[in-house]
Amino acid sequence: MSVSSEQRKEFILQILDREGKVNVLPLANRFMVSSETIRRDLDVLEREGQLRRVYGGAVRHSGYSPSEPPYALRKSQNAEEKRAIGRAAADWIEDGSTIVIDVGTTAMELAMAIQDKQQLKVITNSVAVAAVLSDSLNQGRFRGKVTLLGGELNPEQQSISGPLCERMMEQFRVDLAFMSVGGVSLVDGITDYDANEASMSQLFARCAQRVVVLADHSKLGVTTFARIMPFDGIEAIICDVECPDEWKDAVDQSGVQWIAAASEYMKEE
Repeated sequence: MSVSSEQRKEFILQILDREGKVNVLPLANRFMVSSETIRRDLDVLEREGQLRRVYGGAVRHSGYSPSEPPYALRKSQNAEEKRAIGRAAADWIEDGSTIVIDVGTTAMELAMAIQDKQQLKVITNSVAVAAVLSDSLNQGRFRGKVTLLGGELNPEQQSISGPLCERMMEQFRVDLAFMSVGGVSLVDGITDYDANEASMSQLFARCAQRVVVLADHSKLGVTTFARIMPFDGIEAIICDVECPDEWKDAVDQSGVQWIAAASEYMKEE
C-alpha cells in the first residue's frame, strides 16, 4: 500500500478515534514501510497535539482509553504475548497456595498454564477462567479447588462483579492476586475500563499478601476509566517486553519487580 505521509497520519487518527490506541508494528506492516517511518509519523502527530506516544505506539492525547473491546475480540489480540505472560505468571504459584485470578484474556492464559500444582485453591470472578480451570481439574492437570464468585454477570466481558460478589470475596484471604488490567501508568497507576471490575480488583488487592499485574506491551503508558491502585502498590508486573528505558529509574525506585516473559517463554512457540 503506497500512500503519502499525510494519508498515513489521517488513517492513524481514524484508528485512534475508533480504538483509542495504535501500535507501530501493525501500522508498518499495513503500509509496507519501516517501523521508523511510522514512529516519525507518530512523533509529528504528537507535536501537533493529536496523540501521546507510549511504548510501542500511541494513545489519545490525554492517554485515556475510554472503552474495552469485547472479550471474544480481545482473545486474538497479542495472543502469543499473553500466552507467554500466562506461563511466566504460573511459575509464581506454589503448591498449597491460595490465589485469586481476575477477569481478562491474559488471566485466561494464566489459568491455562496452571499444571502440576497440588492442594491449590483458586478464587475467580471470571466465567472463562473458571471454565478453563474446571476442565483442567477434570483432566488432572492440577489438584485443588476452584471457587467462582457469585454476583452480577457481564456477558460481554465474561465477568462477575457487584455488591454480592464483593461480600463473598471479603470472606477470603489469599497469598497472591493476579490482575489482568486495562492500563499501566507510572502517573495514574493501575487502571481498568469497568468501574465494577476495578472495584473487585481493589478488593482482591486488599485481600492478598502480594499483587502481580499481568499486562502486555499495549497496556503500557495507558490510563483507562477506573483507578485500581498506585503503581508502587504492586509487587511485580509481568509483561512481554523489557521495562521501557524511560521507565527504568521510576520502576527501580518503586521497588516493583519487572519480569519480561517474552525472552524465556515466547521462544517455546
